Amino acid sequence: MTNYPSLEQQRPPQEHIGKGEQEIELAALWSGVRRRLPMILLSSAAVSAAAFLWSRSQSDVFEASSSLVTTGNNMSAGGLRDNVVTAPPLPEGALQEALNGPIVLERIIAELRAKDTLPNELRSQLADTLQRELQLRSVKTLQLQNQLDFNGNGIYSIMARAGTPAAAKYLADLTASSLLEWDRGRALSGIDRAMQSLEAQLVEIDRQLSEGGQSDLERQTLVASRSSLQRALAQADIQAKGATGSLELVSPAVEPLERVAPKPTRNAILTGLLTLLLGVSVAALRTLTDRTARTEDDLLNFGLPTLGSVPKIRRRDVVFGGIVRAARQAGLYEALGFLRVNLLTRLGAPSGQRVMISSTAPGEGKSSLTATLADTLASSGLRVLIIDADMRRGTQQDVWEKYETGRTWKQLVGEGGARTLQDALKAPENVQVIEAEPGVHVLPAGPGIQDSMGLLNRAPLADVFKSWSQNYDLMLIDSPPLLALADGLVLGRHVDQVLIVVEEGRTSLNAVKQTLRRARNANLPILGFILNKVSASSQESQGYGYGYSYGPRKRGA
Repeated sequence: MTNYPSLEQQRPPQEHIGKGEQEIELAALWSGVRRRLPMILLSSAAVSAAAFLWSRSQSDVFEASSSLVTTGNNMSAGGLRDNVVTAPPLPEGALQEALNGPIVLERIIAELRAKDTLPNELRSQLADTLQRELQLRSVKTLQLQNQLDFNGNGIYSIMARAGTPAAAKYLADLTASSLLEWDRGRALSGIDRAMQSLEAQLVEIDRQLSEGGQSDLERQTLVASRSSLQRALAQADIQAKGATGSLELVSPAVEPLERVAPKPTRNAILTGLLTLLLGVSVAALRTLTDRTARTEDDLLNFGLPTLGSVPKIRRRDVVFGGIVRAARQAGLYEALGFLRVNLLTRLGAPSGQRVMISSTAPGEGKSSLTATLADTLASSGLRVLIIDADMRRGTQQDVWEKYETGRTWKQLVGEGGARTLQDALKAPENVQVIEAEPGVHVLPAGPGIQDSMGLLNRAPLADVFKSWSQNYDLMLIDSPPLLALADGLVLGRHVDQVLIVVEEGRTSLNAVKQTLRRARNANLPILGFILNKVSASSQESQGYGYGYSYGPRKRGA
């Protein structure tokens, strides 16, 4: 029998384990994004189409604008310039607050409801919209932009949106006139207060004159004061008629020719690009946080070789034809051929050698891989015995029955006897096996049992395996997952080599690390890994694959 390196020679330095978990190459990042790219593109197209249709269903919106000019060097309230009173300069943000406030908006709303310049339905809709925006303190129908210098001089632009060009123009002009009225009201408020003060003084003087008791000089003084107040009151009344604000209309609104919303094409393109960017970002993030085995390089960081990468088979083919037939028809001959060559190269002369095939967790394809590997080994002229040692959930018998319905029982040792591993471990001298195909014999696990560990511990496994494997080139032991049950740790002490099946994109690197730790603590001779269920995109991104096209393989090929 070939001499194998000791466990200490196989074990890599501890610092190398898990190193790949901290290093993400750009190629791996692109591979992760590329795998999800079809779904990302499909989602982007769907979202773009939805955005386009939604935009097309929205009502048209037109925008018109009018402009106001302001000068910051006006005289203060109450001052005179050519007998005209002007309002003081507007502080920054004052006009915006006025536009959002009830004084201006309620004037606009009242004007909309009172006049029939626009169709009734449209006027009512605009008035209701402005009323709701006023209550929410978020005015979007009317917008104000300014271009002012440091002295407060510049242009205010008023943008109004409505469902028709005429309505947008009317609303923009109405808003501009309402703001001008509000601004003029600031100048009038100062004059009104001055007139109220003058009138109060006149009332007081008239009261004093009516009471009498003053001297001639005092009376003459009161009469002169009253005359002066009357002249001032008349002057204030004249000034009120000429009062003006700090704003002036520069450009009235004109009817727009094109709508500003909706824009279905633009919205669809932007939505699609944003969805694409988000999808790529999510895919990149998932790739960066992905700690599963996806390439052989991920497994090489554990210091053990990967003997083969087996592509994924369509589930439909497995369901209808069984894994062995599906593997042949799917063209896995090349992939399994590489695995066979690598395995036999490391085993040397495979006379009666025992190889246990296990995994980290259920569902990673170890049983199917055991069957297809046995089929490949048998095609090269080797005799293979499969022991289904997963006595809690054995599947080898089902796997082969889907390939070949007729069962032929052959004598493994002795005469007659057990036909399941459970019974064979109790009476190992008389055992029968299924001839699954020429060169492949299978000992099924039997019905599921809970005390599989006790049965394994009581059986003389070393002698049993030696006796059973004498007439075979290889004995493949399909064991339970190493992290799920301890059965594999017991079985592994009595085999020559252990192969660990790792499912691409599912088996976590941390699970592989824990499996190796348990196996090494139990002194199991780990030979290497088999990367199973490798996707086509992963094969292409890693630069390897099996591109030759073969038909169904014939026996002995």
